[in-house]
Amino acid sequence: MDDLIADFTAECREMLEALGGEIVAWEASPDDRARLDSIFRFVHTVKGNCGFFDFPRLEALSHAAEDALADVRAGRRSTDAALVSAVLAVIDRIGDMIGAIERDGAVPVGDDGDLLQALLAAEPDPTPAPLAATAIQETTALSTNPAAAPRTIRLSVELLDRMMSGVSDMVLARNELARRLRETDTAVDVDGAFERLSGIIAEMRDAVTRTRMQRIENLFVALPRMVRDLSAELGKQVLVDIEGGDVELDREMIEMIRDPLTHIIRNAVDHGIERPAERLAAGKREIGLLSVVARQSGNQILIDIADDGKGIDGARLVDKAIAAGTLDPSEAARLSPRERLALVFEAGLSTAQEVTAISGRGVGMDVVRSNIERIGGTVEVDSTPGSGTRMTLRVPLTLTIIPALTVSIGNQHFAIPRAAIDEIVRANGASVTLDHIGGAGVATIRGRRVPEISLADVLGLASDVADEERTLVVIRPAGGDVYALAVDRIHDHEELVVKPAAPAVMATGLYAGTTLADDGSPILLFDPAGLAEVGGVRLEAQERGARVVEATSQAIARDDNVLLFNTLDGRRCAIRLGLVDRIDEVGIDAVRESAGQLRVQLGDTILPLAGRVPSDVEKLRVFRLSDGVSEIGLAFAEVVDLTVLDASVLAAATPGEVAGVTLLGGRPAELIDAHWLFATHGAASHADQRGAVCRIPSDDPWMQNMLRPIVEAAGYRVVGDDSDETADLTIVGDCDAPGEGEGQKIVLSSDPASAVAGAIYRYDRVALAAALASAAAAGRGR
Repeated sequence: MDDLIADFTAECREMLEALGGEIVAWEASPDDRARLDSIFRFVHTVKGNCGFFDFPRLEALSHAAEDALADVRAGRRSTDAALVSAVLAVIDRIGDMIGAIERDGAVPVGDDGDLLQALLAAEPDPTPAPLAATAIQETTALSTNPAAAPRTIRLSVELLDRMMSGVSDMVLARNELARRLRETDTAVDVDGAFERLSGIIAEMRDAVTRTRMQRIENLFVALPRMVRDLSAELGKQVLVDIEGGDVELDREMIEMIRDPLTHIIRNAVDHGIERPAERLAAGKREIGLLSVVARQSGNQILIDIADDGKGIDGARLVDKAIAAGTLDPSEAARLSPRERLALVFEAGLSTAQEVTAISGRGVGMDVVRSNIERIGGTVEVDSTPGSGTRMTLRVPLTLTIIPALTVSIGNQHFAIPRAAIDEIVRANGASVTLDHIGGAGVATIRGRRVPEISLADVLGLASDVADEERTLVVIRPAGGDVYALAVDRIHDHEELVVKPAAPAVMATGLYAGTTLADDGSPILLFDPAGLAEVGGVRLEAQERGARVVEATSQAIARDDNVLLFNTLDGRRCAIRLGLVDRIDEVGIDAVRESAGQLRVQLGDTILPLAGRVPSDVEKLRVFRLSDGVSEIGLAFAEVVDLTVLDASVLAAATPGEVAGVTLLGGRPAELIDAHWLFATHGAASHADQRGAVCRIPSDDPWMQNMLRPIVEAAGYRVVGDDSDETADLTIVGDCDAPGEGEGQKIVLSSDPASAVAGAIYRYDRVALAAALASAAAAGRGR
């Protein structure tokens, strides 16, 4: 019997979740027979089951609701606001009783006379009263055809959690096995078997993850009822438009965003949408529109909450912030419109004219943002005064398994969510300078100044690496500006299984959870925003442009630090850390073969690419190497360690990519010859920096369109004959002015048969290339 009662209460819970929206939608469309039938079936099912389980109070209440709905179905009674309110109250009471049955196994004693009287009340005037509530339009209504429903079974949440825990352990075991295989020489067939096993585990993980997914409509079904009640209380009329209920999200994530979403919608109804008279005076329609749209974008879920109310007054927010001491008047004058709207997330600020029982105390939006950021999401706001406000929640699909970067201080390892990492740079790189201004660290990375905090200092751990030898992980927290986190070493990117940490650990504000490394050792996962706060970085102040510092010193690289990595073809290699400016990850579509050279696009820059790139890879990691003048990219598979070159190097027999072989971590590693890389791949990319200038006629289309690319490819910077700049080489036609008095000279003839002495036929590419090389050599000789 206990099992039967558990099935009964679970079934009632499922139907109750969807019923609130159905009743509100039925009020808006009284002729919608499908929704009426859905509500009728619920109370009829409850009544029938109550007779079997001997719950007389619940049976009497559901029977009364069934009779009232039967009268509507038979045409003996029309749908009105009073009837809908009575049915909603009955549904609420049934829900309370179901909860009591789940807890105590019995229906509590009580009197339902008021609800029964409301259901049996005489039908009011046939003219429908104006709706002081809400209507709903759902693009994903529940199907009324039972045959179309998929076959399902009911499983306990505990069982799903156990399944997910087992798959998580499999992922950890796979990671450990992968590490051990990398450390040993294995046969090809063993590697192939591991790849198949890894693929199967990934498929199983995805399948089990799907079992944890729920349609987001489970979150949305309560919204129409909530808005209806709020609107009735405030004397407003609101039309709710819900889309994207079929989008699926981790059930744990749904629970975590329920309260923030509820708060945003309550604010929209209370402070955003005006009363009917105000809307008419503003030239709007009497009924306000609240739109809630969910959609999936990659591995994120986006939820837009938009209203057509009066919008957010940015100027009023600024005034409130100045009055509260949150913002300095000089700072306020420099705020952009976006930064003004972001003040709505400051604690204690509100633009409400009055405090109500619903909202207006300035408490809530700061909590909304912190709760969303805690799960790796963001909140964005966009508003136009007089037209409305749009809030966008961006949350990850699941919190269970996330990609992360492991870092270390001394022998302590930690993890940082990969989604929060902007880039990784070395602290002593040529494009990085470190300073301490006013007691705070500042890093200047390629001209961009960002706050810099030391992880060792924040955690109070002993570091075995000097400040200038650390690695900077540039982090962009959700909803905030970037900062640089100095760590001793970086390790590999991995998919980590994240679980909640102990309450005392979470209370520090530094961590988002805990995980296990592939060797079973525990690793704490950082909360990027919490880490910034504990480290003294004020992200809101950065967004308002308050970071104005001057960097004056530059770190010096040590030659004995090397970065140990694996190449895409499986070799174990090392490169001197002083050459690595940063590490980028790009798609394979960013790599192109052009002008006889493999090149990669990194942001707005195209660089020559060294390294062997297999055709079957989708993502590519690239070292961005710099010699202080030019840059090239070096493709690789994964970073193994940051270590010190403390053994002798056996030089290679012939010049090439490998300078020699040395021992790192007790195993051989090939040391990359950076001089050879730049000589081979970097020269053509930076020919314009060689300084030689060639003058050609500006008004000759053939010279400009056909000759100029050849000359530039040879390493010259081309200027026209109208330039006053001194030229190292002048190229003219056999009919042009001789151009006496300027460096080297090449004469080109358009007719091979009538070429003058010393002229070169202009389509004789070999002779032209030899002449350009000879002129360049002569110039260097001078």
